[in-house]
This record gives sequence, structure tokens and C-alpha cells, in this order.
Amino acid sequence: MNLNYKKSIFLLFIITIFLSCSEKVEIESYSKSLNGFYFRFFNKTKNQRAKIGDYITFHIKYYTGNDSMFFDAVKSIKLTKPKFQGSVEECFMMLGNNDSASFYINADNFFNKTINAPLPKFLPTNSFFKINIRVLNICNEEQFIKDKEEFLSWINGFNDYEKTVIKNYIDNEQIDVKPTASGIYKIKINEGYGKLVETKDTVTVHFEGRFLNGKIFDSTRKRNEPFKFVFGTEWQVVRGLEEAIGGMSKGEKALFIMPSKLAFGEKGSSSGIIPPYTSVIFEVEILDVK
Repeated sequence: MNLNYKKSIFLLFIITIFLSCSEKVEIESYSKSLNGFYFRFFNKTKNQRAKIGDYITFHIKYYTGNDSMFFDAVKSIKLTKPKFQGSVEECFMMLGNNDSASFYINADNFFNKTINAPLPKFLPTNSFFKINIRVLNICNEEQFIKDKEEFLSWINGFNDYEKTVIKNYIDNEQIDVKPTASGIYKIKINEGYGKLVETKDTVTVHFEGRFLNGKIFDSTRKRNEPFKFVFGTEWQVVRGLEEAIGGMSKGEKALFIMPSKLAFGEKGSSSGIIPPYTSVIFEVEILDVK
């Protein structure tokens, strides 16, 4: 055995000992589960934990014992029943939406039993390696299928995608009104009185703009500043609001769900708050018509 070979073996031995020691020191700062893996939370919410049958979208990273990352990806899986104690499925079952945590799990079991791959040469046999997981979304099978349909429609064109998004929203909210020819859904809240708004009328309104998830992007009520404009004048309101208000009378209040082509279009709002091809909801109240 020559001297260089002996040096190489000795150096490899020293590196292995060093990595094992570093890993052991970090693992000691983690909590140990009943099934033998180690965990530490970065962010723990009160959201319901993932359960078997759920679909989970997550950001995952793998690390060696010396904290070198060797895998980084966003993935979606259907959570299945753990096949053995200490499996990665048990890690997921500790997490809810927006939770993030770090785990040390058995490397042999993960690669050989979970993903059916050989153990990487840079990981020692029967060692632990680190996985960091951040949960992006958890949903049931029905919602996952709907989301998949929306995505496939998106691939075939933004217009078809939008139609699917609105349809799913209408179905989920159990809205039974029919859309107008242009695609607006009107849900009346309060009846009005008097004649309908006409071109050149001066109209005072309160309105609130929301995304389909309920988040508000504009509200005259919150600012306590009613909006006044001459109806039919170009560039005063988006096209969908023009159509909506034109079918209302003084005192009337209604909710309007409208596709992007009648709102902020393929470019979104100039402020950047509303993205391109985004369907929106407007709640409108006619305060005065002159």
C-alpha cells in the first residue's frame, strides 16, 4: 500500500468522523419522536395537520450531515399511510398549512423504501440526513381535482382558465344566478328605487373591489370617500362597472362577479395590485343619481 493511498484513506476517515460529529451535535438540538426521527419547527401554526388522503404541495430540501444541500424542489403528493416507523409520511402528518420544520430521518429507509433509489455514496450507511419542509398548501382530493382542472385549462389558454376559475367559485358559493351576455354575475343585496342610471347622469357610488379569495384591493368605504362621476364618460370606471352601474337605480346595492376582460384585462392594473387575467368582485351601492 503506497503512502498516497494511505493518506487518502486517513483523510476520508477524518472527514467521515467530522461529519458524523457535526450531525450528532445538530441532532441533539432537535426533539425526538416516538418513532425514532428527529424534528424542529421553524414555524408552527394552529392549522389542521395533514391527514392520510390529503394532497400536499410543499417546498422540500435535502441536506448532508455537514449541512450541504443536495436537493431543492417544490412538489405535490397524496399523503398515504406510512409503510414503516420513522417514514417521511409521519413527518408530513405533523404539519399543517404554512408550517415549516426540519427533520432528521434514516437515510437508508428513505432512499431504499420510500423513493426506491440507492443510497447516495456521500451518505454513510445507517445514518440520518436532514430534510427541511415548508407546506405551501393542503387540500382534499375533490379540491385537488378542481385545481388540476383549472391548471389544465390555464395551459390551453388564459380565457378558458378564467372560465373554469369563475365556474368553480360559483359552484363553491352555490350562486344560482345566470351571467349576462358579457359574463357578469349579479347578486342583488338591496332593491333600489326610481329610474335606472342613464348616460350623462352624475352618479355617486360606494364600491369595494375584491379578489375571488375575499381579499380587498380597493374600497371607497374604507377611505370614507364616495366616488362621483358622470356616467358614460370614458376612462372613469372599468368596463364591467360601467355595465353594472348602468343596470342599477338609486339606493340599490349589489355584488358583481366579472371576468378580467371587463375589469383589468390581460395587463392587470397599472398599479400592479391586480395581476393579468384576474377575475374580480365588486360590491356597488348607488348613493345618488342626478
